[in-house]
Amino acid sequence: MLTLSALAAMSLVVSPQSQDIKNYVQSSFEDASFTVVTGQYSMSELSKISKDFSQSYRFKQSQVWLKEPFKLRMMSEVDDTQVLFVVNGGKRMYKFPRSGVMKTDDISKAPGKRQTALDFGILTPALVNGYFSADFVRMDRATGDAVFDLTYVPSLKDSSRHRVWIDPSTKVVTKREWYAQKRNDGRLMATFIYSSPKKFGNVTLATALTVNNSDNKRAGSLTYNSIKVNTGLADSLFALK
Repeated sequence: MLTLSALAAMSLVVSPQSQDIKNYVQSSFEDASFTVVTGQYSMSELSKISKDFSQSYRFKQSQVWLKEPFKLRMMSEVDDTQVLFVVNGGKRMYKFPRSGVMKTDDISKAPGKRQTALDFGILTPALVNGYFSADFVRMDRATGDAVFDLTYVPSLKDSSRHRVWIDPSTKVVTKREWYAQKRNDGRLMATFIYSSPKKFGNVTLATALTVNNSDNKRAGSLTYNSIKVNTGLADSLFALK
């Protein structure tokens, strides 16, 4: 005779996981700050992803601030030149503080130019609320991760997509495949592996990233250090000025 505990265990095995992406987001995420440190990389392998993408690895480290919804501030230094990068909603700003040079543009209809929390392996509520549409693909047998295809909503007119693997227990994105727009054959551009998750209150974040190009060659790696989550970052940090 099966015991109650055995029946409960069996029900856990056969119960299907949710196919709704909103059950896999970091629902408690409000903001985060951290330092991105560049590890080993190959400029030739990175360049196979894209020239612009490879240039980001010139920065040895960057200070990053993220806040929901769609706020990003990044301060980096390369060749003794400071660069400030800010995204606030659909606006983007580059600024070189020492020279006073600043450029602001509207990227509200250009999601490919709009860096978000997903680039750091964080799936937040704002990303699946009128920005990405999510199609359930499968539960990965090897890892138990939920797999979704993320495509931009039609109004953004961008046919590129991301396939993400999400750990159901931690809500951490463990893997992301980035595919080009259909006009560029929709080819695989890069694969991002997020690892070394750590819990910060009710939020769990990956603290390391490895990127492979379409040839599955390791192109670069990053680590995220000095992470602070939900500290109440001021909106003024993300001002475009």
